[in-house]
Amino acid sequence: MKSAVIVFPASNCDRDAATALEQMTGQKTHMVWHQDSELPDVDLVVLPGGFSYGDYLRCGAMANQSKIMGAIKKHADKGGAVLGICNGFQVLAEAGLVPGVLMRNAGLKFVCKPVALTVEETQSTFTRKYSAGQTVTFPVAHGEGNYYADKDTLDRLEGEGRVMFRYQNNPNGSARNIAGILNEKRNVLGLMPHPERVVDPLNGGTDGRALFQSLIETLS
Repeated sequence: MKSAVIVFPASNCDRDAATALEQMTGQKTHMVWHQDSELPDVDLVVLPGGFSYGDYLRCGAMANQSKIMGAIKKHADKGGAVLGICNGFQVLAEAGLVPGVLMRNAGLKFVCKPVALTVEETQSTFTRKYSAGQTVTFPVAHGEGNYYADKDTLDRLEGEGRVMFRYQNNPNGSARNIAGILNEKRNVLGLMPHPERVVDPLNGGTDGRALFQSLIETLS
């Protein structure tokens, strides 16, 4: 599986994502600067966590104006896999690649801790190596992770099996405890918690490995 990680100004999880991918795939990950206009030939594009553009304006709004976003949208339109983690989820929402918005946490405080999640769906490129209903623990680190969409959108996400992960103890007020969702084509995942931080057991857990194994099995 060939992969690329997008680097925005003030990204701080780009190296984490690249390290996890390289550890899992044994292949070098392309680091793509946000002002590049083309992607290399890859199967997976990762928009990493961090604080692109210092989270000025709305989180992800300025990153959405970067040149590389045009190429990412084309990649997604052709069926290429895209994973947006934390700030990457915010960028995907701003770009319209997934529905809804990410708002300030309900408690108006930055949340940084491991959280328990339920794997809701396993019929996807991103989750096929998990079991439905499985509990996993990923860390979160965000101030604007409160997922919101109107009722019709939420009902459609639920009805189409596009809610991938759900918080067991909601840390940010997200509608229906949603932690991660797919787009309509099911090739773009927006996920607020960080699976790349729980790949190496030296970091305290390995619950994120199955997500990358799922991608490798499907895309290789």
